[in-house]
Amino acid sequence: MPSSNSSELSPSFILAGLPGLEAAHSWMAVPLCSAYALAVLANGAVLLVVRAEPSLHAPMYFFLCMLAAVDLALATATVPRTLCFYWLGSREIGFAACLLQMFLIHTLSAVESTVLLAMAVDRYVAICHPLRHAAVLTDGATAKVGLLAVARGVLFFLPLPLLLLPLPFCGPRVLSHSFCLHQDVMNLACANTTPSVVYGLTAILLVMGLDAVLICLSYLLILRAVLRLAAWRERLKVFSTCIAHICVVLAFYVPLIGLSVVHRFGKDLAPLVHVVMGNVYILVPAVLNPIIYGVRTKQIQRRILSLIHVTARAPR
Repeated sequence: MPSSNSSELSPSFILAGLPGLEAAHSWMAVPLCSAYALAVLANGAVLLVVRAEPSLHAPMYFFLCMLAAVDLALATATVPRTLCFYWLGSREIGFAACLLQMFLIHTLSAVESTVLLAMAVDRYVAICHPLRHAAVLTDGATAKVGLLAVARGVLFFLPLPLLLLPLPFCGPRVLSHSFCLHQDVMNLACANTTPSVVYGLTAILLVMGLDAVLICLSYLLILRAVLRLAAWRERLKVFSTCIAHICVVLAFYVPLIGLSVVHRFGKDLAPLVHVVMGNVYILVPAVLNPIIYGVRTKQIQRRILSLIHVTARAPR
């Protein structure tokens, strides 16, 4: 057993499993692995289809590619390590690895939030100012938005692990999830965590909170423009171009809000709820986003079906 001083200086953390279902971890990992495989295949298919289909070389679909890449990175930063735990019994994660995983989760979530905001602005310009759409959202502007999203995420969330780095961790270091989140790790420190609490809350409000407000504002302006149209059929046709994006926004923000509520008010909830909500937050957007846009976009449907047809007819 390591001494208390060595534990404080070089701590490791214990990932949370499924309480009461420890004997079935290897079986419970199967749906998690299946969801991860589906996320990888679906998002990979979106990236390939958009690259191969010239009619999809437009800002909205470039943003969709960014979303797919972020979802792939976010799922890959968490799920393989969780599967190692479930299948190999490796519950312990080192301090440096935990901080890196925490940084990636929060940074990639911030990037995804920024991309969703950019997609909302794209819908606003396309509907409310269609003649200016091509001039405003050029390929260069789209690329700059992607770089800005990454820079914003890094700048806002790099301080989180840096604030935790000097803190001592003593006593049991069992996490509430099968991966590392800032609030979860911070609660295990045996020192004053006020600066970390204040900065973490500020970063969340200035990134995800502000993005959510601006997305809602964009849709209020879009709704006002749509209601000015005379015919109901025309209103439905215009607003239907936003349905996929609205669904993707809900798939991101509903699990995010649910996880935040569980952290804030769910101290008396069963540990299983924390584990399940964490996995939902990571995997639901990654699985649903490509499916939503695949269902709503005929070009993506045709390309994927043609790929399946060619693969099925290929000689074995």
